[in-house]
Amino acid sequence: MELAIQTKGLTKIYGSGNTEVVAMKDASMDVAVGEVIALLGPSGSGKSTFLTAVGLINPPTSGQVMIGGQLVLDGAVAKTRLRTFRRKHIGFVFQKSNLIPFLSAVENVMVLLELDGYTSRAARKRAMELLDYLGVADRASNLPSMLSGGQQQRVAVARAIANHPNVILADEPTAALDSHRGRQVMELFAKVAHEQGAGVIVVTHDHRALDIFDRIYEMEDGHMTEQQDAGVIAGS
Repeated sequence: MELAIQTKGLTKIYGSGNTEVVAMKDASMDVAVGEVIALLGPSGSGKSTFLTAVGLINPPTSGQVMIGGQLVLDGAVAKTRLRTFRRKHIGFVFQKSNLIPFLSAVENVMVLLELDGYTSRAARKRAMELLDYLGVADRASNLPSMLSGGQQQRVAVARAIANHPNVILADEPTAALDSHRGRQVMELFAKVAHEQGAGVIVVTHDHRALDIFDRIYEMEDGHMTEQQDAGVIAGS
């Protein structure tokens, strides 16, 4: 099995002595290429700490992060140039789409590609292909303010996958959407994982669409466990 993401014993400690807080303890996860994973847990359980460690934004105190079989973090020690690696291999989607308000949908996708060396023409072609793939090509010229919440998230997903990343990380991407649009966005992540061969981790509080995911993990008090009976959770 080819792994997109592998973490081993990720631990994150803030402070020391009497002020020490263990935000994450021995968190291990394997995500295969083409697999979409849900990460559940209450607020403050360590989900975002884990996601930002995997995303190479907030390194762990100890433990390892491997992306595409390459060791990129050994504790807080970077084994590669993190900013460059992150731009080429990891796509992010957040609760808010974070689209640039004065750029159209297609331009919001293009800007990332142009930063990565695409010509304007090539960037527009790739961006339009992605918007079409995600069902919003007819909104390409619209500013974000003219898009619904679900459409904005589709554009954000297009931007996240523009550079063919190995890994896509989504933090509460459906929190601001109703159940129908939320499910559509979750289905997009499954589509991208299965068809584009990315490893996808989605942090969510929403139990209504868990049947979409290949596997489910849960965090509580900084500890991570894989849920063996995902069907029961999805139906709860």
